[in-house]
Amino acid sequence: MSGSPAGRVAFVLKGYPRLSETFIAQEIAALEQRGLQILIVSLRHPTDARRHPVHAEIRARVAYLPEYLYQEPFRVLRAWSRVRRWPSYRAARALWLRDLARDPTPNRVRRFGQALVLAAELPADVRHLHAHFLHTPASVTRYAAQLCGLHWTGSAHAKDIWTTPEWEKREKLASCDWLVTCTAANRDHLAALAPPGRVELVYHGLDLARFPPLPAPPTAARNGSDAGDPIKILSVGRLVEKKGTDVLLEALARLPPELHWRLVHVGGGPLKHRLERRARALGLADRIAWRGMLPQQELLEQYRSADLFVLASRIARSGDRDGLPNVLMEAQSQGVACVASDLPGIGELIENGVTGVLVSPGSAAALAQALAALISDPARRRELGAAGMARLTASFALEPNIARLASKFGVPAAA
Repeated sequence: MSGSPAGRVAFVLKGYPRLSETFIAQEIAALEQRGLQILIVSLRHPTDARRHPVHAEIRARVAYLPEYLYQEPFRVLRAWSRVRRWPSYRAARALWLRDLARDPTPNRVRRFGQALVLAAELPADVRHLHAHFLHTPASVTRYAAQLCGLHWTGSAHAKDIWTTPEWEKREKLASCDWLVTCTAANRDHLAALAPPGRVELVYHGLDLARFPPLPAPPTAARNGSDAGDPIKILSVGRLVEKKGTDVLLEALARLPPELHWRLVHVGGGPLKHRLERRARALGLADRIAWRGMLPQQELLEQYRSADLFVLASRIARSGDRDGLPNVLMEAQSQGVACVASDLPGIGELIENGVTGVLVSPGSAAALAQALAALISDPARRRELGAAGMARLTASFALEPNIARLASKFGVPAAA
């Protein structure tokens, strides 16, 4: 898109609102402030009971597609009855059938049904479609764009890149106008599959107005020697394989008994009960607080009271992996020293030994060694925390990154 946008842009999301996808909400809010008119289209209804403050700031209307086609059969049939008469229907159906032959799954059928509803119900003032995530949202967006004769663009992040087949990535990248992604590692991978100039790096960035630093940096000198004043270790992430929380538990079990610590974990997910059982088996249960999902203000309080932040990400068996987790930037915004896995995206934020500590993914021994060293050295933690905050402010603030994205939508870079 170039020049001023004509009409609204429909942002197609997998689910909205979601506590775990603050970066999408902050992006939408920032683009609205710059004048972009947005319609949010969600493939799923919300499951989180709470919301972040940024969700209340977003003015865009939200349209929910049928999450499962059998739940709203008459809505799907009405959409099909209308759209099948359009001149574009035959080509869109042929595109979907080619995809279905290579991916004969109920998911593929559902995405075309959702695209039919999106196309049939799309308001006339929507002139462009934008998919957040390259897997299912991009499938719905691509089919709907074909049906409506509209251009589409996308944002790719982590799981959606590494669990999507190469043939599908190639075809989607050939079809869209442009695509942005949040790490250089992602960009290099996708650019090799795309036409020249199609893929661009735009970091999510962190809105430092929402994560302001403490007026006075904490001066706590906990070193793990006092059982009455243990080190607070914080970890934030969904309880799924790629986050490596099981590795973190194994690392904590290896720490010397004379070190006193307490882990606070924020985030929910399908492995919650399994990990709680593992913590009990390791004898760690009384030293761990599982907080579940928290809204942004309560999460900020957790960062501010933490002595050390840890994220034990790894590549899951499915190929899923983190890009550049926003929680690392959030921790650094509060001057908290970070220990994380040495994965490509994370290495773009954290320079080992300078702005944090990186360890081999999946290595409980290496993680335990790094934790033990930092628990007993508060001066080193403060040094790493200050350097991380400076690096974040210089290169990963929201404003310069959202300005680049705004220009791609044809809206002014400044609010």
